[in-house]
Amino acid sequence: MPRFKPYDTSQNLLLPVNLAEQLVPGSFEHTLNDLVDHEIDTSIFYDHYNNDDTGRLAYAPAMLLKVVLFAYSRGITSSRKIEKACRENIVFMALSANS
Repeated sequence: MPRFKPYDTSQNLLLPVNLAEQLVPGSFEHTLNDLVDHEIDTSIFYDHYNNDDTGRLAYAPAMLLKVVLFAYSRGITSSRKIEKACRENIVFMALSANS
């Protein structure tokens, strides 16, 4: 079974910001987060990971799926712009658990 980097949206940043609270109930990003966490089976991606015993921990497919789908919904298709949004936009930070 592949190993993934742990991620936790309840962590706090230097500022007193709870990332989980940034996903407002009823918003698209909250719904997307809930759907990916509870309705979509992301284990279909596990066969593509080869870090069972050695190698660096991978990002969880669920977290990556959330970020990519949210970025596409906002018209962001460039991977560099998605990476920048994950550093600068609080909603992207919340979906990616600031990783």
